[in-house]
Amino acid sequence: MIRNICKLLRIENLFFLAVLLWTMEKWVAVPVLRHIGFPEVLPWWLLLLMIVATVLIAAGGYVINDYFDVKIDRINRPDQLVVTNGISKIQAMRMFQVLTALGVVTGLTAAWMSRSLHLAIVYILTPGLLWFYSASYKRMLLVGNIIIALMAGLVPLTVAMANVAWLNLHYDIVMPYLPFQHDLYAWLGGFALFAFLCTIIREITKDLQDQNGDCELECRTLPICCGNMTTKIVLTLLSLGTMVLLCYFQWAVLPFPTGWNSPSVRFLIFGILTPFVCYLALLWAAKIPSDYKSSQGLMKFLMFIGTLYSYIIFRLL
Repeated sequence: MIRNICKLLRIENLFFLAVLLWTMEKWVAVPVLRHIGFPEVLPWWLLLLMIVATVLIAAGGYVINDYFDVKIDRINRPDQLVVTNGISKIQAMRMFQVLTALGVVTGLTAAWMSRSLHLAIVYILTPGLLWFYSASYKRMLLVGNIIIALMAGLVPLTVAMANVAWLNLHYDIVMPYLPFQHDLYAWLGGFALFAFLCTIIREITKDLQDQNGDCELECRTLPICCGNMTTKIVLTLLSLGTMVLLCYFQWAVLPFPTGWNSPSVRFLIFGILTPFVCYLALLWAAKIPSDYKSSQGLMKFLMFIGTLYSYIIFRLL
């Protein structure tokens, strides 16, 4: 039973979400604020509330997604089917309700403690989007992909929202005269954009892998509507566009050294650009749906490695 619950909740993905929020706060927001002249301001308990809320809501999203995808998963990945094969649909629905309710309450508590209307809106709207995504949006052409990518990009931005709200709450007299909001949203927005692009690439790649079951249930994914070749071209353009943006930020925007000995440049080349090239090689070598599993897994790994770039900011800023 415990093993089935862990599979249903995607424990490794939830752990990544927790690490993402922690690194965005400790390795990005804190050094940016110190660079401006502020000490670390977001209290540990508020960050913990945000992590718990995000993890609980995401866990509920995974449960409801599997609840609606029983027929598709029975075709695409019968060996990984949990709902109806270990956990009943009634139990899955109750898990979704409990996890989502706890996540929303925890998130609204964090929003109230920081007096952040933006955070409150995020924690209220996200569960609804996850429900409608699982029920219908994921079967629409690109709509589901974009929704999941937007929610992934929101995760770093919630850290900016919380810090801005907390600073405004405690330093409201001097805040209008400082560029802290622009700097926080600029740095964390860069990670949000990276998360958005990597997620939409991974989601479309996953559609290539799952097209047998998706076709059976009449889903209108990009591979089904436009074919594998067109989908690969779209993914290649998205990947190359992401790589160009990363190079632009490194050499034209970031205030870090750009020489070969720079840890920032080396991390970009070997930690991010090289895996992107490997992803494209795997993508074009794939012939049948099951071949896309490796390229999809590599993209998930690339997202994790990209998150670790925040440590470069922590050391160099």
